[in-house]
Amino acid sequence: MKKTALIMAGGRGERFWPRSRKDLPKQFLSLTDDGRTMIQLTVDRILPLVDIKDVYVATNRDYKELVREQLKGIPDENILCEPMGRNTAPCIGLGAMHILNKYDDALMMVLPSDSLIKDGDRYRELIKEAFDIASDGENLVTMGIRPSYPETGYGYIKYLQEGSRGRTFRVDKFVEKPSLELAKEYLATGQYLWNAGMFVWKVSTIVKQFENFLPDMLKGLGTIKDAIGTKDEDKVLKEVFPTLESISIDYGIMEKAGSIYTIPGDFGWDDVGSWLAVERIKKADDDNNVIDGNVITIGSKDCIIQAKDKLIAAVGLKDIVVVDTDDATLICDKAATADIKKVLENLRNNNRTEYL
Repeated sequence: MKKTALIMAGGRGERFWPRSRKDLPKQFLSLTDDGRTMIQLTVDRILPLVDIKDVYVATNRDYKELVREQLKGIPDENILCEPMGRNTAPCIGLGAMHILNKYDDALMMVLPSDSLIKDGDRYRELIKEAFDIASDGENLVTMGIRPSYPETGYGYIKYLQEGSRGRTFRVDKFVEKPSLELAKEYLATGQYLWNAGMFVWKVSTIVKQFENFLPDMLKGLGTIKDAIGTKDEDKVLKEVFPTLESISIDYGIMEKAGSIYTIPGDFGWDDVGSWLAVERIKKADDDNNVIDGNVITIGSKDCIIQAKDKLIAAVGLKDIVVVDTDDATLICDKAATADIKKVLENLRNNNRTEYL
């Protein structure tokens, strides 16, 4: 069966401000030492499994040129420009409609555009296993990550030992982001995985789930599908897509569907969710500083410093993030990186949109 991929690339990446901006969000930035952007790395690692002509990218229409520039060879019609963000269920449904328009049925993997995978070979090995499970009946497969600490910022997947198929386990339930106490309990049981938002299924299977649980959305998506390839395609998309319910695939389908399997992923996953991730993906110096650009450190330890041409001299700092760009500089305690979004709220409230 034909293998396809949908890359979700419409996010703003606000926690990576000031490098991530509305016209150049995180997925189009290079945050690793190899110079490849996050979305390029995402596509690179699946190309041994999926032809570039069967890779689809769902993104904001403002980013179409960025996708075209960074992903050479992807067909123009495979760049799916959402008129507005409507969460992951409409996004995935839109991708499924385009794949169905091209093929009677196909295997479909759904991936975020901004995750880091360290062991590509192991990752592809498990994706192949997911394809096998998904092709055998009407199974939904999700890739879970074994938790290494009690993270409260991720959803969790509880899996069952009964009914397992090799390294693939039947899902008991999806759990929303827990309190710290609950996260510690989940970690201790060994039966919970982080929900990484990576899925594999047949297109026909996910469409059936839309029919079961999101029938109104499927009706709208069907209207969009009927217009694909016609002169009215863009007009219909602009009219119908904003009317679709804004709901995640987890809430809308995965928490309600049956026959869901999960594969614990041990391939070095990182969601690169904030500036703190840089410590996990770049080498540190002898003082545990992660430095990029024109920087001098004196008596500074455990810092993340991103400079450009202008010299940054960091003296006596500890646990500080410094990110310098042409028009803005972030100076932040590492413990407060979650509050970077408040900076953007302040800028919006004061109409300083040139910095967004």
